[in-house]
Amino acid sequence: MKKHNFNAGPSILPAEVIKQTADAIIDFQGEGLSILEISHRAKYFQPVLDEAEALMKELLGIPEGYRVIFLGGGASMQFCMVPFNCLEKKAAYLNTGVWSKKAIKEAKAFGEVVEVATSAADNFTHIPVDFEVPQDADYLHITTNNTIYGTEMHEDIDSPVTLVADMSSDIMSRPVDVTKYGMIYGGAQKNVGPAGVTFVIVRKDLHSKATANINKNSADTTRTDNTYSLPVKIKAHHIF
Repeated sequence: MKKHNFNAGPSILPAEVIKQTADAIIDFQGEGLSILEISHRAKYFQPVLDEAEALMKELLGIPEGYRVIFLGGGASMQFCMVPFNCLEKKAAYLNTGVWSKKAIKEAKAFGEVVEVATSAADNFTHIPVDFEVPQDADYLHITTNNTIYGTEMHEDIDSPVTLVADMSSDIMSRPVDVTKYGMIYGGAQKNVGPAGVTFVIVRKDLHSKATANINKNSADTTRTDNTYSLPVKIKAHHIF
């Protein structure tokens, strides 16, 4: 009997996807190896990444000028990776629930954080509107869907500064104007695929700026290809 899962995640996967995955685990494309056994740098694995990126761009209508990056650590890892890479002076956060609070807590370890609005007094039963964002903020962070409290942003908001969004819970559930965002991130398990993969859609100029900032302020080595997160400082002797 086919069962339906109406939980916030993990998401139900199409039967053909499960079968294709099962086949790849046994023998990936006739290579005599499981997909679990091959290197992510192998020539026959790179097309898997390329296709995944192309499909993300097609489904979300991601224009030129953006990169799609796949990484581990869950969307929660981005709570610290976003300020690590992007917070120079101050960051603005809209507090709409549990995940926003966690993101704010992590960001405070990297610099000044301005909470532009919160609905905590009403137990997060609504999303604040008509708030002001500091013009000198490096970015505004929002959480577009809060499954715990049942609130969601149904439209893409306008922001005077770079807009960063955690879309873990509603990615691909509606059309998104990606051009309004500097970065969109989320865990794949709720709407896109199995647990274990996090996606980051990042505007190339923001990605390059983060790389430049890290290279300027650190003598450490940086990895920035699409199997890794946004540029991460790695001590030279810790490179894989």
